[in-house]
Amino acid sequence: MNQYDEATTPPTPPGPPTKHQLAFMIWLAVFPTLTALNLALDDWLSGLTPVLRTFVLATIAVPIVIYGLMPQLHRLRTRLLTRN
Repeated sequence: MNQYDEATTPPTPPGPPTKHQLAFMIWLAVFPTLTALNLALDDWLSGLTPVLRTFVLATIAVPIVIYGLMPQLHRLRTRLLTRN
């Protein structure tokens, strides 16, 4: 292989995240999302029981995390692991 082959060969994508990486990525997505939702919806949620409040927050937060934030974090992880 010569220098030109290395320049044109795309980097090998990393494998799936380890359990520790995934746990950190989930925490990084969930904590700020729940904090922002708690602050934004505090007046509306204040009259609810803790179980109902948690249900409402989880119902809103899970799609945000799964469909919005986790794909971005996976892309960021890939960029970080494949950069030169």
